[in-house]
Amino acid sequence: MSKESDDIILMNLISKEENRIEQTLDLIAAESHAPRSIMNILGSILNTKTIEGYPGNRFHAGCVNVDEIEEIARNRGKALFGAEYVNVQPHSGTSANIAVYFSVLDVGDRILSMSLPHGGHLSHGHKASITSKCFNFRHYEVDPETECIDYDSIRKLALEFRPKMIVAGASAYSRLIDYKRISDIAKEVSAYILADMAHLGGLVAAGVIPSPVPHCDFVTFTCYKTMMGGRGGVILAKGKYGKKVNSAVFPGTQGTSAVNLIAAKALIFKLAGEPFFKEIQKTTLENAAALSAYLQKREYRMVTGGTENHQVIVDLSEKGITGGQAETVLESVGIVLNRNVIPRDAATPGTVSGIRIGTCGLAGRGIGPDYMDRIARWIDQVLTAPENQETLNAVSLEVADLCKIYPVYGKPH
Repeated sequence: MSKESDDIILMNLISKEENRIEQTLDLIAAESHAPRSIMNILGSILNTKTIEGYPGNRFHAGCVNVDEIEEIARNRGKALFGAEYVNVQPHSGTSANIAVYFSVLDVGDRILSMSLPHGGHLSHGHKASITSKCFNFRHYEVDPETECIDYDSIRKLALEFRPKMIVAGASAYSRLIDYKRISDIAKEVSAYILADMAHLGGLVAAGVIPSPVPHCDFVTFTCYKTMMGGRGGVILAKGKYGKKVNSAVFPGTQGTSAVNLIAAKALIFKLAGEPFFKEIQKTTLENAAALSAYLQKREYRMVTGGTENHQVIVDLSEKGITGGQAETVLESVGIVLNRNVIPRDAATPGTVSGIRIGTCGLAGRGIGPDYMDRIARWIDQVLTAPENQETLNAVSLEVADLCKIYPVYGKPH
């Protein structure tokens, strides 16, 4: 049999990546730090099993154990989110969304969803996504003044466009979404409603923000953001849609599923019910609110004026630096986040005036709101003097010291 050291080049790169994670502050909203137990399952013998179909009705033999694993994942998912139906096979959040679309819609049907520059996601019908080639999308935007969702505008568009589905959800939106109000609009035009809570799964699981499940026909999410689990998507739905969703996932839009990912989903659904998980989610919200407030004190403009979830979206258009430049220089000092389009960029395609900050990674390593003033100061120092090497070096050392105090997987120094 082969050994772990079969490829020393890859092993060295993996080691370097682990060191990078330990030595930098992860402020990417789409990332978190999964427990070691999740990592162990992802690298387990489950990688070798091929499955097609569902428990009790597989197209391969030898599924006695993996059938039980998938049933555990589904049952835990139902209990955790109060859902009537759960599918844990999707490879990703986008796979989950596509399966939902095809479960109840025909090619060419109309879907109303959020515009990407205003906070939506590629899989919500952006022209670069295959979803736009399969369905007829129209996009709603945020209010130009408040930068918050304009529900009256959604209703007006829905009455005009008559979509068969309305998508509620975003990848870069820092406010809570009124799922009940969008559900009422969907009912008015006889449309299905899909809530994409890819970013919010962990917060919803912990009960620190409202759940879309009671108000929606379908809910999708991924397990590697606030959920803190492995990769892969999940579909929650009303029970009456279960058979259609099952068929849309397999054989409709994907083949064999990754059993190790299904097992990791089962584990994170269990861990999400434990006190430590709920405390991390609570701290995530507190961190975001504090970081937003401290950045505002330093005269940074927050898109929407603040935050109600784990995201802090900052408009840099008046700071003399682009989102891409900010991303690069902050990474050079150990602060890792991503550039992001903001609503005002919609008028000038290609412009990226913002940065998106997420606080789940900080909470996951034990860093709480008491440190947000310090992190806001570091961000300000770097963005104010991006070419001042003395400043960059000083901030880099301070970041490294904080990472040593709060390691991700290692022991405190």
